[in-house]
Amino acid sequence: MDILFYAVLGAGMGVLGGLFGIGGGLIAIPALGLLFGLDQTLAQGTALVMVVPNVMLALWRYHQRNRIDPRHAFALGAAGFIFAWLGSMIAVGLDAKAMRWGFIVFLILLAGFNAWRTFQATPLAVGEMRHGWPALAALGGASGALGGFFGVGGAVVATPVLTGTFGTTQVVAQGLSLALALPSTGVTLLTYALHDHVLWRMGVPMSVGGLLSISWGVRMAYALPERALRRLFCLFLMLCALLLAFKA
Repeated sequence: MDILFYAVLGAGMGVLGGLFGIGGGLIAIPALGLLFGLDQTLAQGTALVMVVPNVMLALWRYHQRNRIDPRHAFALGAAGFIFAWLGSMIAVGLDAKAMRWGFIVFLILLAGFNAWRTFQATPLAVGEMRHGWPALAALGGASGALGGFFGVGGAVVATPVLTGTFGTTQVVAQGLSLALALPSTGVTLLTYALHDHVLWRMGVPMSVGGLLSISWGVRMAYALPERALRRLFCLFLMLCALLLAFKA
């Protein structure tokens, strides 16, 4: 029954991961803390077991619907990989309670930035990339470092920057962010696992559930209007922050 519950939980998170292009880790981390009492570091490591395969499948689904430029993906992913490893090495040695409050602040700042971007009276992006490889590599490094530190892969950081600064649409940004998240979540999971911050018996069933449902979330992302998807993303970030605050 526990395995079935974990799989159902993973399925729900998979839908959200596909919808927002984040692999489901943002909701998994506070949920694991609230439902099972895991500390922040253990919740982040366990969530990554689900996030890594979810990101792989979601990336493929986004690429099928809207081809991801491999040059852009490589610039983001390579820098993200290196800095995610550095961020995860720092995270595994920090106090779990301090990490949780840091994550709450991180989510609130991201939600505020997204809200400002969503409700300002400026034209929506048309999908053209305004900046080249150096800027993408810098974004990949910064997002990877934060993703490795907080166990979320960096996609949640890269998505609003890609729409606001690089001029991409929301779905293009989410696809590119998944390309960034794939190598960074992989190296972050490895780091957490080597330091015994992963509950595999929980994470593996969650990953199975997520793989079965994440494609539905991707379909929903392409069906929603651009502005509605951005607003949902803001609300999602605030919900995650509130869930973590209850636990903290």
